[in-house]
Parts: sequence; C-alpha cells; structure tokens
Amino acid sequence: MTHFRSKRLPQSGTGPARALAAGALAAALGLGTLTPAAAAPAPAPPAGAGDRPAAGPAARSPHAEEPHGFASLAGGTTGGRGGKVVTVRTQADLARYAGAAEPYVIRVAGAIDVAPFGTAIDVASDKTIIGVGTSGEIVHGELRLNPGTRNVIIRNLTIRDSFVEGDWDGKTNDFDGIQMDSVSHVWIDHNRFSRLGDGMLDIRKDSTYVTVSYNRFEDHNKALGIGWTSNVATQVTIDHNWFKGTKQRNPSADNCAYAHLYNNYLSAQVDDGDPVWTYGNWARGRTRMVIENSYYDGVQHPYQADATAELVQRGSVLRGTTGRTDSRGTAFDPRDHYAYRLDPAAAVPALVSRFSGPQRTLGTDTVLDVPAAYPTVQSAVDAVPSGNDGRVTLRIAPGTYREKVRISADKPKISLQGTGQNRSDTVIVYDTPAAHGGSTGSATVLIAASDVSARNLTFVNDFDEAAVELNGEQALAMKTTGDRIVFEDTAFKGNQDTLMTDSPKLDVVSRVYIRDSYLEGDVDFLYGRATTVVENSLIRALSRGSATNNGYITAASTWKGNPYGFLITRSRIVSDAPAGTFHLGRPWHPGGNPDAVGQVLIRETELPAAIKAAPWTDMSGFSWRDARFAEYRTYGPGAAVSPDRPRMSDAEAAAHEVADYLAGRDGWAPHLS
Repeated sequence: MTHFRSKRLPQSGTGPARALAAGALAAALGLGTLTPAAAAPAPAPPAGAGDRPAAGPAARSPHAEEPHGFASLAGGTTGGRGGKVVTVRTQADLARYAGAAEPYVIRVAGAIDVAPFGTAIDVASDKTIIGVGTSGEIVHGELRLNPGTRNVIIRNLTIRDSFVEGDWDGKTNDFDGIQMDSVSHVWIDHNRFSRLGDGMLDIRKDSTYVTVSYNRFEDHNKALGIGWTSNVATQVTIDHNWFKGTKQRNPSADNCAYAHLYNNYLSAQVDDGDPVWTYGNWARGRTRMVIENSYYDGVQHPYQADATAELVQRGSVLRGTTGRTDSRGTAFDPRDHYAYRLDPAAAVPALVSRFSGPQRTLGTDTVLDVPAAYPTVQSAVDAVPSGNDGRVTLRIAPGTYREKVRISADKPKISLQGTGQNRSDTVIVYDTPAAHGGSTGSATVLIAASDVSARNLTFVNDFDEAAVELNGEQALAMKTTGDRIVFEDTAFKGNQDTLMTDSPKLDVVSRVYIRDSYLEGDVDFLYGRATTVVENSLIRALSRGSATNNGYITAASTWKGNPYGFLITRSRIVSDAPAGTFHLGRPWHPGGNPDAVGQVLIRETELPAAIKAAPWTDMSGFSWRDARFAEYRTYGPGAAVSPDRPRMSDAEAAAHEVADYLAGRDGWAPHLS
C-alpha cells in the first residue's frame, strides 16, 4: 500500500535484510503455551531459541506413498513424479494421458466404462495412475504395459467385469486386469480385481523390480501369474494381498529369480473339485521363492514347488488346509536385497481385510516433492491442474528457495508443507520492493486461491531498505487474497508490509487463520481487508532507531459491512524499540475509500513497553477514532490504561471470539483442528 512518510529513519541491525546471509537464517523465537490475561505474564523466550521440533518418524503406514520391496531397488519406482497432475473421468482422457510420452500423475475420479468390451488402455513409462478415494474404476477393460515400459505406479483402482460368461478358464478372451510384458520398476498397490476375462494381474516375460502390495483379488479363476519365459530374471515382492474366492495363481511364479511372498491372506478358495489346478502359491520352473508369515484358510495345496524350484516357508498359519506344503532348497534371503517389517501371521486376516483394496484416503491428497521431483516450489505449483478438486500437498525439503511463488485463483486446495525439524529449516525468500512492481509484485509468495494452507515454513522478503533509498519501500513476504487460508507454525519476516491478508475486492470477505507462528516488521506489517485471526503467536515489532515513532503493527482496511477484521489473541508482542515509540495500528483507506473502515481487536495478549500510551493513530487524513479499534484484557508493560485507548466490554468481547471471526456462512473452524 502507499504510505506518506517523512525522510527514512535509520535502521537498527535487527531486520531480516541484515540477517539472511546464506546459511545464516536465524530461527524465529520458539513458542510455548502463551499466557492469557488472567494468568501470570509469559516469560521472555530465550535469545536464539529454536523452533518447536517436529515429531519423529512413524512406522511405515500401509498407505505409504513410496514403494517398498523390489520396486524400491535399482533407482526406485517413482511413477509420474515430476509431471503434471491431471484428473480423468473418461476413457479418452485416461488413454491420452496414460499413453503420453511425458510423465503424469493421473487421478481417476469415477468409473470409466471401457468400450469396446475388453479394450486395453496402453500405459507408457513414467506414469502414476491412482483412483480418487474409492471412486476410481476401470470397467470392462484392462491396463496394458508393453515391452520396454518402465517406472509405473498403479494404485487404488477397482478393475472389474471383463469376464465373458462361459469362459471360466479364460481361453477364449485374453482380457486381463493389468497385463505387463518385459517391463521394469512397477508398483501395483491397493487395487481391487474382480471378475475379469483371463488373469487378474499378469506379470510376463522377464519383467523386473516389481512389487504387488495390499491388493484384493476376488471372485475369479486366475488371480496373479508371473513368468511365461525360460529366463530366470524376474524379481517380485508380493505382500499383504487378499486372495479371496479365487481358484489358482495366488500366485503362480514361473522362473522367477526372486519371489518374496509375505503377510498374504488366502481365504474362501473356489472349490470345484479340481485336484491339481486349485491351489495357493506355486513355485514353478527354476523359481526361488520365500514365503513368510502368511495365512491360509481352507486352501488346497497352500504352497508347492516344482522339483526344479526352491521354496522356503517360515512363520505362516495354516487353518483347515489340505494337500501340498512343499519345502525345497534354501531359495534366498530377502534381507540381502531390502529391509522390511513382518506382521505376525495371526494378525494378517484382520490387517489385510481392513487395508487391502482401494482406500477412502488414497488419491484424495496428491503429494509433490520439492526439490526431489520438482526443482522449485513454483514448478510444483505449476504441476497442479487448474480447477483441481483434490488436495495437493507440496512437501518442501529443508533449504533456502530464492524464488517468487504464485498460487493463482484457479488452483485451490494446495498445501505447502516444510519437512524440516523446524520452520526455520525451510525458507522461501526474495527481495523485490514495491518500487519494482507494486505491493503485489513485491510479494515473495502470493496466494490468490482458496483453501490453501502452509505449515512449518518461513516466508521472507529480504529487500534491504536501509541500503537503497526508494519511493516504494514496501516489501511483502506474503500476500493472500483467497478465502479459508491457514498458516500454522510459520514465520513471516520483513520490514514494511511484511504480511498482507486481502480479498479480491472491498466487499468480498476472505478469511485467514494464523496459529503458532512468528511475524516481524516495522511499518504496517500486518495489514489488509481480510478477516484475519492471529492466535498463540509471537509478533516482533522491529525498531527503526527513532526516539518517537518506530512504526505500526497493523493497518486494517476492513469493509464497513464486515464486523470482523483483525483479531490478535492469546499472543505476545515483543520489541527492541524504545519505550512508547510503537503504535498498535492505524486505519488504511486504499485510494481514500471511505467504506474501508478498519477493525482490529488485540485480545488477551502481552504488550511490550515499546507500545505507546495512545497506541492508535491517524493515516492519510482519516482519523483512527472513526475506525473500529479496541483492546480486551491486554497485559504487560505496554498495556497501561489511557483515555485514548478503547477497551471492549465483556459483553462485546463475547461476540468477538475466534469462531466469530472465522465461521462465516459455511461454519469454517480451522482453530478446532
């Protein structure tokens, strides 16, 4: 915004422009539980205190985002990582993106009825195909990976109903669910296969580095076949799958160099009186197979091996089984290849029946890794489709990202998530002043979309206003115009105009919630017209070296029809400025618009001695007395009572809680999560 100010005052050495040398970003002061007015004032945080540490790593979830087993080896399987995210609902769109030369993350939303019946949709290299929740289905068709295809992830889909009545043995129509020939690095995870034309999943002809995990194979003759080759090349991990109501190939593994089967559940086997071709696991040819901690319930021939194969079984449970349980040779030790965690065999039925097949929580949140898959934060934002209807999380690794980031209004539901131990580990910084592009152009990060969140990050504009004399020294670290924006455990660093929370136009209400965060600046460094709550946070008012006026914390431009502007609550304001030299705020009327009538409430917050006894002041010819400024139960050395200091009554304060500011018409309540 435009300010009318006297000659530039000298700076102290405390601003971020002087603190952001490479590798020298100081951690924002740590936050504990902040003290309300009724309790004793909170002690000052120790100098140089680090941010709150993140929780330690959890055990691997069955919904892990990265493949394990053989698919994780030899460079790993990343699918469409690094490509654009698209959502498909038609066969034409699925075929277009699945067959493209470039990488894609393809979200399947809804059932895609494939025509003609049994048609194969080709899947090219570097693809992730994932169902959105439990909605993604491929009906009457198959997915096919042709020779030479590599790096494919297929997850969370239902693939069903290409079965042709009267063709129980699948000899007439080769309509598999997923078929792959001579491919490498494939992860098949959390899918459901049901009533298909031939094999549900065929892994053929020297396919290598394959993992098949947490799938359901049900109501069919042939489940999972591996081989159709004389070469002994395939390496496959098969874990936590449920073979329910299937007859054979659970799996059949022909000439596999390594076949590692663990924690699988075989139940309700088809019983058609066939003494040979009704079976569980079969090591065929020269396969080396290891079976661990699986559960066989009512299965004929639970596991068997040809005379030329090797099979080792340990730890499995057999309940009501009959027939062969072969043991031959020493096979191999899977831990020579990768680490893994075995679940107890007795727990497998409950675990697999719960977690196998499509999951409600998968596919709804797409994860993009920066810089592992996308070199910059902006490149990851660019990969998000316009009008995306699912949450996209950008996991940003520790480091300093010197770039501008723009999240346009047509890209809602993006989450920025720093992955470091502290918010100071991951910094997005740039140094543009308003003189070189206006206040919006100066913003290091601009969020115009709604339903965006940021966590465990630091946002900085490190323009050095002391070193350059400009007409337009405003330099925003962050500007928002979208609705329902959440900042949690974030830091905002700058001098003038550090954080602007705005809306698309004056009479449109946008809401922003800031919790457990750090905010610093000197002039109007929390400003705009959005309804904004700052809770349980630390606000640092930087000194400009003046003995009389060091700046203004807020500059609200709330629309007159909006009763809620800025609420700073249960927080702490600190300052190194001299006593009585800092304002709580002033009213900003952009362009002199009289309908911008600022509203600010400082509630149950500690104030430093730097706050003036008359803490509100006029701006650009508009009196602060015409704005809606007040305090409620502030405390600390800067909270002295004076005639020029409006206080909100208990009755008024009852209508100015956090929920009142945020609820709007849709009941938004991020403070409760």
